[in-house]
Amino acid sequence: MTITHIPGTPVPGTHIVGTETATAHHERLMHEHSAHNYHPLPVVVAHALGAWVTDVEGRRYLDCLAGYSALNFGHRHPALVAAAHRQLERVTLTSRAFGSDQIGPFCSELAALVGKQMVLPMNTGAEAVESGLKVARKWGYEVKGVPADRARIVVAAGGFHGRTISVVGFSTDPDARGGFGPFTPGFEVVPYGDADALRAAITPDTVAVLLEPVQGEAGVIVPPVGYLAAVREICDAARVLFVADEVQSGLGRTGHVLATRGAGVDADVYLLGKALGGGITPLSAVVADAEVLGVLRPGQHGSTFGGNPLACAVGRAVLELLADPGPDGMLARARRLGDVLHGRLAGLVGRGVVAVRGVGLWAGIDVDPRLGTGRDVSEALARRGVLVKDTHGATIRLSPPLVITGEELEFAVHALAEVLGERR
Repeated sequence: MTITHIPGTPVPGTHIVGTETATAHHERLMHEHSAHNYHPLPVVVAHALGAWVTDVEGRRYLDCLAGYSALNFGHRHPALVAAAHRQLERVTLTSRAFGSDQIGPFCSELAALVGKQMVLPMNTGAEAVESGLKVARKWGYEVKGVPADRARIVVAAGGFHGRTISVVGFSTDPDARGGFGPFTPGFEVVPYGDADALRAAITPDTVAVLLEPVQGEAGVIVPPVGYLAAVREICDAARVLFVADEVQSGLGRTGHVLATRGAGVDADVYLLGKALGGGITPLSAVVADAEVLGVLRPGQHGSTFGGNPLACAVGRAVLELLADPGPDGMLARARRLGDVLHGRLAGLVGRGVVAVRGVGLWAGIDVDPRLGTGRDVSEALARRGVLVKDTHGATIRLSPPLVITGEELEFAVHALAEVLGERR
């Protein structure tokens, strides 16, 4: 890739708005008028293509966060943009009061890719999780025979499943929980990766186990070998649904359509989102067999925008990208470049990095806390033209778009090595 100027530095003619730089102007407007529920890095993006973004002052950055995996296929992937343009010229929304010529094919194609029978399309990952929880409870009452209002769901400590009241109620993150109670009952929290604790938590009223096959927000925590298989065995023995939250881990991030399948395990229910909309439009889904999703009947669940024609058209183009089995297909790229990424990061352990975890093009990096917080390192990397984001103290995450090149990965890891070297 040709770089026309040094990433992270302004091009000639830096924009000034009144007496403010363009960055300061936009940051002030965000601070004054946008709720402070995020603490963004001091970067204001105005343009993006592929793995690169450009800010309002002309600085270019390699995006190694990719919208927390919503941009698995990069910014403005031509096939996805073309699908959106075609659909924009036809119809964008009907509501579910009517059908459209996109929702049926989308659901059929997604069900086929995942190997299930039915799809419940929604908008955001959090909606997919909430929908999955509702479906699991209803399945428990109507199919398993749990007495009314006694259904319980087992979840894992450290998990991240969104920000709704139900979800933050079983979060173990004090920032997510604090000040939002009272919470929805019916959830049991067990340590992640501990099959014995999970087995002990199952009761006759348990209807589901909800897990991330790789915990993203927690710092890309990969479970012990055999854990997901043990979860499957425990759920089968107790007639409990295994619900896999693949909102971050699914759709190519780990080099597989589903991280669960990459571990050789099949869940009963898959929750998908983020990358399903191609970084263009919100789109999520609950995917399961008819025995599970068939418990829903008209009036019991819905969404005005869920399954809208525009989102489904983009989603179908996403599924086509994922279906490419070739050596340059998205899944093969994630596996091949993931090996490059983890090989290079392993060389930083003991040189400012305490530990590295991950799979595919996804890594959690624990920085030596004596060198600074994850926020400190993220800000330093931004000044060098690489965008990442911190999580939980001295941990940063890398989740670059699957379209990134080997040369660009080298650039990112080299920048990290330089940042850490300056702080040692």
